Amino acid sequence: QVQIVESGGALAQPGGSLRLSCAASGFSFSIYAMAWYRQAPGMHREWVTSIDTDGSTYYTDSVKGRFTISRDNSQNMVYLQMNSLKPEDTAVYYCQAGTTYWGQGTEVIVSS
Repeated sequence: QVQIVESGGALAQPGGSLRLSCAASGFSFSIYAMAWYRQAPGMHREWVTSIDTDGSTYYTDSVKGRFTISRDNSQNMVYLQMNSLKPEDTAVYYCQAGTTYWGQGTEVIVSS
């Protein structure tokens, strides 16, 4: 059974940092591209960042220089390091595997 479980969402102050984790199981993790999406209240689900099977990374403009996606194939884990957080980063963050599978999301709130 495919399982994708996000964790690490929390309340953070503007300028602060959080690291989100995505634990995957039930499929051949190392051959799947992985991605993070987010959905703010009243907004569509927005693609944030992706990491290919070869380690290549891609970011939406609004997070470039602040967020870093990484993966650990030995642990079937994906991470999203978020630095210099802004209130507009507030959203539920979702982990996606291979454009097909989704986790349940983890909530990030950036507020003073």
